[in-house]
Amino acid sequence: MSDSNKWALSMHQVECCNCSHGCGCQFGGFPDSSDGSCQALLGFSIIKGNFDTLDLSGLKMVFGAMWPKAIHEGNGKAILFIDSAATEEQVTALVTIMTGQAGGMPVEAIAGTFSEFEGPILKEIKMNVEDANHSSFSIAGVLDVEQTPLIDPVTGEDKNVHISFPDGGFMWDDGIIGESKTMSISHGGFAFQHAGHFAAKAISNWSN
Repeated sequence: MSDSNKWALSMHQVECCNCSHGCGCQFGGFPDSSDGSCQALLGFSIIKGNFDTLDLSGLKMVFGAMWPKAIHEGNGKAILFIDSAATEEQVTALVTIMTGQAGGMPVEAIAGTFSEFEGPILKEIKMNVEDANHSSFSIAGVLDVEQTPLIDPVTGEDKNVHISFPDGGFMWDDGIIGESKTMSISHGGFAFQHAGHFAAKAISNWSN
């Protein structure tokens, strides 16, 4: 597959990382985690997508990433899981897209920050995106993510919080912000857990 292949993905994106609730990367470009690193898990459910004439709609994937410092400073490690329901041709297309080989943002820029990339790993992925405030995804025995809304400490009620980019964001334009009730992965040397940190649910529209 060449970089002339045209692709587009409209997706439910469920993400969480080890930053605090605002996620410093969204504003100043640097993580505000306790050690300055970035460790993230992102689940994607493709609403509508294609790679040339190949339909990618309805597929699911999970992307894990670890950077020792800010994302743009590089030396990161990535891992890609694709739902086992995908055909071999669909898997190849998603890998080509997610590794930046077909160009397009944000994947082309992100791919350049990794020194290690593992995958694709085919697993059954369970994902709930119907309730935007309680989104979740999991792979049995490997990873588990569940988001909950931020809670007002005075009233005890759910807070309706968004991060919006009126001129267009890097990953998404408008994200519903919550926190991770559960966030863990254990797969070889790829292991971390960060419950109670930044979480967001958004619709992402990527293409080349």
